[in-house]
Amino acid sequence: MADFRLPKNSRITKGKEHKADASAARVKKFKIYRYDPDSGQNPRYDQFEVDLDECGPMVLDALIKIKSEQDSSLTFRRSCREGICGSCSMNMDGRNGLACTTAIEDIKGDIRITPLPHMDVIKDLVPDFTHFYAQYSSIKPWLQTVSTTPSGKERLQSPEQRDKLDGLYECILCACCSTSCPSYWWNSDKFLGPAILLQAYRWLADSRDEMTGERLDALEDPFRLYRCHTIMNCANVCPKGLNPAKAIAEIKKMEAERTL
Repeated sequence: MADFRLPKNSRITKGKEHKADASAARVKKFKIYRYDPDSGQNPRYDQFEVDLDECGPMVLDALIKIKSEQDSSLTFRRSCREGICGSCSMNMDGRNGLACTTAIEDIKGDIRITPLPHMDVIKDLVPDFTHFYAQYSSIKPWLQTVSTTPSGKERLQSPEQRDKLDGLYECILCACCSTSCPSYWWNSDKFLGPAILLQAYRWLADSRDEMTGERLDALEDPFRLYRCHTIMNCANVCPKGLNPAKAIAEIKKMEAERTL
């Protein structure tokens, strides 16, 4: 019988417990993933008790309070605290999202927080986005043209042409969708994933861009585009309410129409 074992240092152990003040009336427990690859130690779950009467309403508020008052070594990304930058993307109670827009009261029971799944971990709740950003760069996410315009003139769009970009340009590249996609889990070395393909369609849909054929040529690949099986996890978790699966379907439609 085959004997399968987890790789060395991959088994999660029980970590430290940090209690709230005994006078706290409303206490919420946070079970947080802790891992430092440089330490050579196994990852662990540390448990923190937070007094909700002394904490802001969002998960990010709790993380900042924990770092400030209980364990300064806790590591996570955050910036705008308004759901705009995408820095604080993580997995909370089994669902990807932004810590700054996820209300503590919306999660019942203890809250388990881990980094985005299926990404290398730099430390604690900080995943390595190097590969994700390289994929983003590969689609050339900028306006490409071959024609010239008179000096000082803009490339104009009609209101109808501009409307086609709604639901595309709002993507904040938080990677919540891509790291919720099973196809991306297993084929992230080749499959671009929902976030990058949404961005790819944003430029295909832009009436000012003049490299549609070249963009479609670059995407027409069994793995880069066609690993999407419309599971819809991406649309389910997107903190901006976008639908990457629909954008991917539009790219597939464009690929099919040009072969007719």
